[in-house]
Amino acid sequence: MPERLDVDLEKLMTDVDAMARLARGMLVDSVKALKELDAGLANDVMSRKKALYDLDDIIEDLALKMLTLYSPMASDLRKIATVFKMITYLNRIGRYGYDIAKITTHLIGQPHVKRLIHIPLMAEKVDCMIEEVITAFRTRDLTSIKDLAKRDSEVDQMRYAIFRECLTYMMEDPKTITRCTDYIMVARYLERCGDHACKIGEKVHYMVTGERIELN
Repeated sequence: MPERLDVDLEKLMTDVDAMARLARGMLVDSVKALKELDAGLANDVMSRKKALYDLDDIIEDLALKMLTLYSPMASDLRKIATVFKMITYLNRIGRYGYDIAKITTHLIGQPHVKRLIHIPLMAEKVDCMIEEVITAFRTRDLTSIKDLAKRDSEVDQMRYAIFRECLTYMMEDPKTITRCTDYIMVARYLERCGDHACKIGEKVHYMVTGERIELN
């Protein structure tokens, strides 16, 4: 029985890693589609939603089966409990990628109000946060998430900077209101993805140490 538990735990880790790659890819590609106003890429991102949801179901079913069959203890139990939370956060990250791609389809045919710089930079910082918490989950090395709260604060500040900038454009030219409102929503989605990365970091810390922390 312990051998079978180890096999299923490895399968669980592999599936979570696949879901993380999918969710991250949706988020990164959605921002690229927005920056380049690429309708094809935006639609491709939106088409990945079913695969994301399917992985969520597959992982949840496997984790439930493991709890039922093996009655895992200690670190194994914490790992499975962490997975239940992680897939929720990963699902939301991927869904925000979907939502950004959907916004992009509404902007096709219109020029950007200004060259997009801050949104891609914000997305890059958030993606780095997600990548590092997933690495910590896989390796059980918490080094990379020690400054996660600081980076989350930086992401928050970037969101507010984008809001203030867009507000200025809207006041100067009412024709930009719809587009700037979309930029503000994208910044909000990215900020929420940073929050989800912090939540994953909290759960990974608990998985490794058995201690609970708060990162945001």
